[in-house]
Amino acid sequence: MASDRAKKLGKRIIAYPEDQPSVLSSKDWIVSHSLVKDPKDFVVHYLTRLFPIFGWITRYNVGWLTGDVIAGLTVGIVLVPQSMSYATIATLPPQYGLYSAFVGTMTYCLFATSKDVSIGPVAVMSLTVSQIITYVDHKHPKEWSSPEIATNLAFICGFIVLGIGLLRIGWLVELIPIPAVAGFMTGSALNIAVGQVPGLLGITGFNTRAPTFHVFGNTLKGLGRTQKDAAFGLVGLFFLYAVRMTCDRLSRRYPRRARIFFFISAFRSAFVLIVLTLASYLYTHHRKSKKGTYPIKILGTVPRGFKDVGAPHIDHNLITALLPKLPVATIILLLEHIAIAKSFGRINNYKIDPNQELIAIGVTNTLGTLFGAYPATGSFSRSALKAKSGVRTPAAGILSGIIVIVSLYGLTPAFYWIPTAAISAVIIHAVADLVTKPPQAYGFWRVSPLEFFIWAAAVIVTIFSSIENGIYVSLIASIVLLIFRLAHPRGHFLGRVRVHSSNNPSNARDVFVPLSSNRVINPQIHVEPPPPGILIYRLEETFLYPNCTVLNGEIVDHVKESTQRGADLRLVPLSDRPWNDPGPRDGVTAEWEENQSRPALRAIVLDFSTVSQVDTTSIQALVDTRDQIERWADHPVEFHFASILSPWIRRALVAGGFGYDRRLRPDIRRHDVAAIESYGIPHVGSSSKDIEARETKEVLHPDQPYGAVHQDEASAVQVDTPFFHLDLAEAVAAAEEGLLSFSPRSSKDVKDQDPFEAGQSAL
Repeated sequence: MASDRAKKLGKRIIAYPEDQPSVLSSKDWIVSHSLVKDPKDFVVHYLTRLFPIFGWITRYNVGWLTGDVIAGLTVGIVLVPQSMSYATIATLPPQYGLYSAFVGTMTYCLFATSKDVSIGPVAVMSLTVSQIITYVDHKHPKEWSSPEIATNLAFICGFIVLGIGLLRIGWLVELIPIPAVAGFMTGSALNIAVGQVPGLLGITGFNTRAPTFHVFGNTLKGLGRTQKDAAFGLVGLFFLYAVRMTCDRLSRRYPRRARIFFFISAFRSAFVLIVLTLASYLYTHHRKSKKGTYPIKILGTVPRGFKDVGAPHIDHNLITALLPKLPVATIILLLEHIAIAKSFGRINNYKIDPNQELIAIGVTNTLGTLFGAYPATGSFSRSALKAKSGVRTPAAGILSGIIVIVSLYGLTPAFYWIPTAAISAVIIHAVADLVTKPPQAYGFWRVSPLEFFIWAAAVIVTIFSSIENGIYVSLIASIVLLIFRLAHPRGHFLGRVRVHSSNNPSNARDVFVPLSSNRVINPQIHVEPPPPGILIYRLEETFLYPNCTVLNGEIVDHVKESTQRGADLRLVPLSDRPWNDPGPRDGVTAEWEENQSRPALRAIVLDFSTVSQVDTTSIQALVDTRDQIERWADHPVEFHFASILSPWIRRALVAGGFGYDRRLRPDIRRHDVAAIESYGIPHVGSSSKDIEARETKEVLHPDQPYGAVHQDEASAVQVDTPFFHLDLAEAVAAAEEGLLSFSPRSSKDVKDQDPFEAGQSAL
């Protein structure tokens, strides 16, 4: 052993200077987990993070201004028609979409950590608002108007999201995977698009907010009732796609003029509305019937300015009525925004702060109630447009807000003649980008088939039921999958492969890979199992209470199947044997001979390189695993640990009695960390106390700690816990070194000598 070698050389030991894990304080835990280091600094840092604008506004320059002006104008021109269109989806007057757009663009720049995101009305949130309005009207007929319901919804959802951001618990959003978000977004987009087809064709007479398959069926039945609106809607939709595809093709063909074609494509929605509004005016302004109607359906009067500015009327009874729908509205509000912000941050190489983004949309929606706004969040289409326009800072949103103000005060007379079929065309064209493309869906399947099924389930449920049910299905399925993966981790018993460098064949190293075939290692390569008496096991998941029982069972079962049982139950009366493991019948020796042909277990090496957390339950399970294995082997078994990543994992293992060679440290006693009173019920065979007592019969007392090093060397890990190793190769080498001093017992030895003493004498 290393201690013996150090003793013979008489060298002074340079031990590892770190404090013992058992004496790490609460302060150490707080600091190590990146919590409060200095309360004053924490408060100052917290307050400065609330307003990221102060981090970049002092460095604002003309170069940034140019990009922001172009992006702000581009987004503003698109924002005006989209906002009014989405307000119609929410069953609100069009001016409420402009109110929400103004507040979102002007407020976001103060709190933003993303330069690309554009906050305002969005299609999915608008459809959800319409469904919530319908729900409240059904429960409380004519008690509140649609704008009142929408404004109160914005206030309470904004307040909830703001609280989540201020408490810095935005990490909860990370529990929802990309396929779940893509699933209900795809289903919602299809729901919206199908719901707009009747308006595109001028078909009326049924509920376009019903489940998608109902709307689709009713639309097919109503094709015979198509009106003149279809001439405006279909032409507008055709033109939108024609301009987009033409500009994309010309950009590829003439890359030097790609930016020009980009802006032509970006303004296509505004251009379509301008042309169709002019055509609508020329066709309808002199064809007003006696009943006040026109040959086609037009938008109608849009009040000038901020007519509904003022303190919001927050009705307690209305908030109570909204409670059942608050979860789905809040989830959409934060999920869509964070997903968009993270996507553009990844694309454009900057990092967002999810908590700060939640604060931004929380403040936006809370303040929006002063202007009569309804819930607003990040828009994918406008954010993409903003990014491609060359935006440099969040200040571009201010210019977009100015354009909204100009339209509210100067363009409302022209809004009167906008054909609603043209608005439907703009909506269908916009939401089509939210549908998951087939290559992306196939990517879900290739990466994780289970997540593909979550995506598919969210789409199907949203189409055949509602957005709310689609969201809940995707969230619940994602959480169930997460729990399943955590509770049923994969672990492998490892073997060794000698790998040679292609550049230097003499340079070889050992690589530990699963013994069982996993389709990663070349099947023609022989994986060498560890020496008899040693088992190597790698955990592939954090070791916590949901999965510790599974790992315990896997290790113990493998030990019982592949290693030698220490105690000879043939010598134990049948009445004293365990009911669940009685051993062979009297006089039957075949089973015992088979048992004796297996190797005697000496050491288990656990690879903790992927374990970042442990808890009380898992450590107690590990203690139980050790006890079960040692009862089976009827002698102490070394537990070696490799690649422990955290001092807190080391501390926990030490608390469970691991890390030490108990022959060298008689002061170490096995003990439970979550003990259960046994009420004096005895164990059959060797108990933990029996093994402890046997350990004290023959104890080594070296002058140097086990694992010591020479005077001119320094220990990489603490020398007082020799069973904790820097890497797996070192752990296996230490287990093999211990194996050299261990000789298995023969059948004759077992009959004539105490089993443990036979093994101990060999040590």
